[in-house]
Formats: sequence, C-alpha cells, structure tokens
Amino acid sequence: MIRNLTNRIILIVLILALALWVDLSDEINVLNPLSNEALFSRNVEPRLGLDLQGGLQVLLEADIPADQQVAGDAMEIARDIVQQRTDALGVNENVIQIAGDRRIVGEFPGLEDTESVLATIQQTGLMEFVDTGNVAPEEGTFLVTDYSPSGEPAPAPEDGSTVYHTIMTGAELDSVTVVPDQLGVNYVINFVLKSEGARIFADHTGANVGEFLTITLDKQVISSPVIQDKIDGGEGSISGSFTAESANAFAVQLRYGSLPVPLKIVETRIIGPTLGADSLSKSLRAGLIGMAIVALFMILYYRLPGIVAVLSILIYAAIAFAVFKWFHFTLTLPGIAGFLLSTGAALDANILIFERLKEELRNGKNLTQAVDQGWTRAWSSIRDSNLSAIITSLILFWFGSTFGATIVKGFSLTLALGVGISLFTAIYVTRTLLALFLKGFKPNNYDLWFGI
Repeated sequence: MIRNLTNRIILIVLILALALWVDLSDEINVLNPLSNEALFSRNVEPRLGLDLQGGLQVLLEADIPADQQVAGDAMEIARDIVQQRTDALGVNENVIQIAGDRRIVGEFPGLEDTESVLATIQQTGLMEFVDTGNVAPEEGTFLVTDYSPSGEPAPAPEDGSTVYHTIMTGAELDSVTVVPDQLGVNYVINFVLKSEGARIFADHTGANVGEFLTITLDKQVISSPVIQDKIDGGEGSISGSFTAESANAFAVQLRYGSLPVPLKIVETRIIGPTLGADSLSKSLRAGLIGMAIVALFMILYYRLPGIVAVLSILIYAAIAFAVFKWFHFTLTLPGIAGFLLSTGAALDANILIFERLKEELRNGKNLTQAVDQGWTRAWSSIRDSNLSAIITSLILFWFGSTFGATIVKGFSLTLALGVGISLFTAIYVTRTLLALFLKGFKPNNYDLWFGI
C-alpha cells in the first residue's frame, strides 16, 4: 500500500488549510504574537479580467509609414513606457503587450476614466527646453524645433515659419515631482537634472539672462519663463495652468520618458461592468452544474473510488484557486475555460487509475495488490497525457505572447497550472485518501463498492 500514510495525510491537511485560508480571504496578515505588529501582509483579492468586470481594451499602432520598419526594440521600449505611465496613473491590473511587429494591445479591467488613460498612453511625451530668444510663445502654441548638439540651426521650413533651437530634452531629467504653488490654487512641477543636463542648463541660463526659455511637450508650449539669473545645481520648476490631474499626467510623461516611436489608436473597445458581471455569473453557474454532473457520474459509476475522486477534485479546486489568487493571475473567461478543462484532466487521471484497479480486481488480485498495480500501470498513460497538455499550453502561451492574443494566453496559463496541480492531486491526494478509506474499511462486495 503506502508507507508513511500519516505524514502524507498531515501534508495534505496542511496544504488544504493554507489554500482555504487564501481562498476565503482578501488579505493575508501574519501578526507577531508579542508586539501584534504585522510580520507579513499580502493582498490576495481575485483579479478579474476585462471580460469579467468590464473596462477598456485599446489597440495602438506605430504612427509611421507602412513601408517604414520599426527600429530595433522600439516597440518593446514603447510597451514598457506605456506600462509605466498607466501604472503611475493608478490603473491597476492592466495588461500591456506587443502584438506583431508594430502594434501594442492594452487591457484595463475596471477602468472608468478612459479619456485620461488614452491621452496619456498616446502622447509621445517629448519634452524640450527651447531657446526662443526674446519671443514668448503663448501656451498651447505649436513650435517648430530643431535639436542638434552642435547648436547649428536647421534650414528654415518652406512655409517660412521660424525654427527654434532645443538646448536639451527631457532625457536629461533625473526626477520629477508635483507640488501645489504658494497660493495652493494651481500646481507646479519641480525637476532635477542629471549632471550633463545641469551643466547645459547652467551654461545656457548664464549666457541668456533676460531671454525666454520655452518648455514644450510634443512641440506644444507649456510655459515660457524669463531667465532671471544663472541657474546652478540642476534644479528648476515648470509652472502653468496646471490642475492636480493635469500636473500629475504631465509628470508621468516626463518621469517615464518619451516614446521611441509615436503611437496612434487604431481601435478601442469598452465593456460595461454589467456585461462583465453577467459573464462571470453565467460562467460560475455553468461550472458548478458541470461539476455536479461529473461528480454524480463518478460516484454512480466508480462507487467508493468515485467518492474519493470527488473529494480529490474539490481539494484540487481549492489549491488551484489559491494559487491564482496568491500569484495575482488575472482570471478571464478563457482562463476559466482552461481551469475547467484542467479539471477534466484531473478526472481523466483518476479514471485511468480506477479502470486499472477494476481490471486487477476482476483478475482475482486482492484489494492491496489491485490498488498498487492500478497506480503502477496507469502512471505511464497519466504522465504522457499530462506532459502533452503542458507542452501544448507552453506553445499556446508563446503564441499568445508573441501575437498579442490575450485570450489564448489566459487559457494556456490556467490550463498549464491546472494540469500541474491536477497531477499532484490525482497521484498524491487520491491515492492517499483511498488508502485511508481502505485502511479502516475492508469491503468484501467489490461489485457494490467498486462497480466491477
């Protein structure tokens, strides 16, 4: 039978207790019994995907000619910047990934303020300190600028507009903070420059006292302060008609740099929270009905082993859900489908074992021999089928990550995790529970208790 049965039971009970703790909690807190201070804390609220709680999905594309190649890893850098910008805006659980060679897919579950997010992620975010001499361009004016370290002005455009020289860009920024102004009405953006930027800033302000230094974002004038004196130390501030929201959005643009390639919005899709909640409700109802039917079949057909299998599946479900919550995996409709499919894989392993067990009993083996032989002979089939499922999941995950197919990615991730956990429950939990049942109960009527 099984050696160290007690140790196996203790391990299963411990794992199940931890899983239920996570399943039934939104936050895990471990307190110091002496000081009552938190030793460990972790948020384990379930994270629902776009299709389950509503939100925004946006498709971005490189805004360059179709015949022009996107340089190097520009899209990967752009994806990281978009991720950082939306994270800084407080948009949680967002998923930003590359789709193909020149597109980015963004998903924002539960998002309500869609306009500010769209505006933030689409802006190129190129900040420039522009020498406009004795001209003070009005706020919002579009400037034609030229950034050449040599300081040589670019040729004038054919339309006769003036080209202003950019002394440095936002790449020289080291840190950016937002604070209220002295009156507490508007907000200003304080910045600190890197060493090279501080040197350029000091040289320019020292040589251009009384002139205007215009600050632009994506060629649009933000402010045009007069240089009062040489500014050493590499610190300064940007003032304007900033509200708290606009100042924070501007700071996010500056803090995370400019996009290496401009992006345009190709498509947006907004899913209402009511539709998402309805999808979740129907999915859970379908899953519970399916589980009930399967449990009934297992008990009627396999009798005692069927009862053990149902208990094992319930333990599997508790462990799997705890893993999803603990590691903050986002649950989507395809993800739930993958989870339910992996439940089928767990049942498949049990069915293989029980059929082998019934064959051994029909061949005249005693119960202990039949149980041991059933596991031994079923193992190769279980191993191969689960390994095939995991390999398929990895291929699907690669496909979803490469081509931005979030539906495929969510399905493959939950399927792979579910298969791995189901393998543990089928081989370890089911066998232990069956051994525990048979240790205290010696059925003689195999037809009644095993359905042979």
